[in-house]
Formats: sequence, C-alpha cells, structure tokens
Amino acid sequence: MKTIKGPGLFLAQFASDSAPFHDWNAITAWAASVGYAGVQVPSGDARLFDLDRAVASQTYRDEFLGVAARNGIAVTELSAHLQGQLVAVHPAYDAGFDAFAPPALRGNPAARQEWAVDQVGKTIRASRLLGLDAMATFSGALAWPYLYPWPQRAPGLVDAAFDTLAARWRPLLDLADEHGVDVCYEIHPGEDLHDGVTFEMFLDRVDQHPRANMLYDPSHYVLQQLDYLANIDIYHDRIRMFHVKDAEFRPTGRQGVYGGYQPWADRAGRFRSPGDGQVDFAQVFSKLAQYDFGGWAVVEWECALKHPEDGAREGAAFVRRHIIRTTPHAFDDFAAQATDPAAIRRALGLA
Repeated sequence: MKTIKGPGLFLAQFASDSAPFHDWNAITAWAASVGYAGVQVPSGDARLFDLDRAVASQTYRDEFLGVAARNGIAVTELSAHLQGQLVAVHPAYDAGFDAFAPPALRGNPAARQEWAVDQVGKTIRASRLLGLDAMATFSGALAWPYLYPWPQRAPGLVDAAFDTLAARWRPLLDLADEHGVDVCYEIHPGEDLHDGVTFEMFLDRVDQHPRANMLYDPSHYVLQQLDYLANIDIYHDRIRMFHVKDAEFRPTGRQGVYGGYQPWADRAGRFRSPGDGQVDFAQVFSKLAQYDFGGWAVVEWECALKHPEDGAREGAAFVRRHIIRTTPHAFDDFAAQATDPAAIRRALGLA
C-alpha cells in the first residue's frame, strides 16, 4: 500500500498583493514555515506562476522548481479551476464569470471560452513539463440553472447540456492522455459535475476516458448531504486528487441545504477549517489508504470563521496527524505457515 503525501496547501486562497503572499519565493518560504511540504499552484495567478513561460522555457521551469526546493517545498499539482469554469458558462452567469477572464475578453463569451480552452491545454502541457501527472480543474456548467427547476425542464435539455460539455472537454482529455496527465474535476456545486451521478453522466459521454478523474473534497458532499465515505468506495479508481477541507451542516426550522441567500457564516451548511467541522477525516484517510491512494493531501482553506493563517498553520498539523504510514505486512504474519497442500487438505478434512 502507498502512504499519502503531505501536507500540501492550495495557494489560491492565499495569493495576494501583500507580503509574504505576493510572489513565489515568499509564499513558498511562508508555506514551509507553517509546516507544509508541498503547494498546489493556481496556473492563472501571475503573481506566483507564468503559464506561458512554463510551457515555453526550460530555464523558467528549472528556476520555478528550484525556488520551491530551496524553501523545502514540492509542487504538488497545478490548478486550472477558474479557466476550467470558463470552458462552459451558462449565459445567466456571463457577467459574474467575466471577472475570471482578461479584461479584453469580457463581454465576448466565445472569445472567453476559446481563451479558457487554451489555458487548460497549457496547464496540461506545463504539468507534464514540470514532472507532474495530474492537474485540478472545474468542469464548468451549462445545466446548473436548471438544477431544481420550475417550470419543469424541457425534455432533452440536460442531455444537450452534457453532450455539449463532453464535446468541449474531449479534445482536452485526449491532449491530457498524450501528455500522461490526469484531469481531476473538483466535484462541486455550481459545476455540472457536482455529484457522482453527474460525473457518471459525463464519463458516459467521453467514453469512460481514462484521464477524466476526480478531485475528492468531502466538504462539498457534507453540504449536499451525500455519503462522502461511500463515495470513496464507489469512485476510488477515479480519485486522483484530494482536498482536505471541512464543513458542517446544521439545518434549522428556517433553512437547509439552500442556505436562504445568507452569507457563509449564517448558513446551515458552511465550510470550516480542518477539524472544526463534521467530516470524519480519520475514516477518509483510512479509506484512501485502503484503496492505495498515493497522491497529496492538500489543505484548501475556506472557513466562515477562522483567520486563514491560523487555518493554514493548524491544517498542516492536522494532516500530519491523519496521514497513515501504511504497513508493509499483515499484523498476523508472525503466525504464518509455509504452504503445504497436504496440510491444507487435512485441515479441511479432505485427507
């Protein structure tokens, strides 16, 4: 069995214009200082990473990895969450998601989508060139506005949405296969791939593509009231990435899963720092070890209450406590006996 690597930290929620979060050297030194061994890098944040140079220049790649290594940090994966979101956007969300694209493309959905596809493709290429075998992303969404429909959905609407989503992603999955990189979709509300059923609908349309895989984050399943442990039993062959993020769901007589349009701190379901919510991480880590997951345990800080720097520092220690150093042998091997066919037959009364 493999031992999970970690702790890692997703940098998307930490990158800013203020030190020590404003450049690659400073943020990796900070991450190491609070206990991390690796970082997951948003490929579209120019403060930390130059995607175009990463694709074009071995010198840049060497410098990028070298800075991290000198600070005691590994690059766990690249993330193209925001670019992946723009691969498929329902018009209802055009204005909101325009902020994820360069200013020159805003108000032009076709150009924005073309840019997003190019960005995801470059993230795939850069991942391979950096020696990485998986990247993180969102799927985007065309059907999401019709999740709980009134009036009822038109027949064929969901099929058309998923057919289109698959057609947009299939060339990128094929590119990922050429480069030996798994595309790990974070199964997430707001995306068309938001639970197991929708992931399977997508897999059916991309012919069970071997590069279409999952980023497992149990917090999103708590908020959907989905069995996050059984999910590992079902999809462990497709789980290639892991976010350590906690959540709690405390419904009241006034609100439940949908949250009543309230801010995060006032919702029945809200994200918490690792260990502060309801996710049974002892069982999550046990199941991942059982199924031989050898990737990184990456903390994603999203908490309605706790300061991010406290959440990061505590998260590193939390992951270290939960990583299971897997055993090289069975506990009862000391009592093992040599194989003796005759003895076996006698034990069964067959002699």
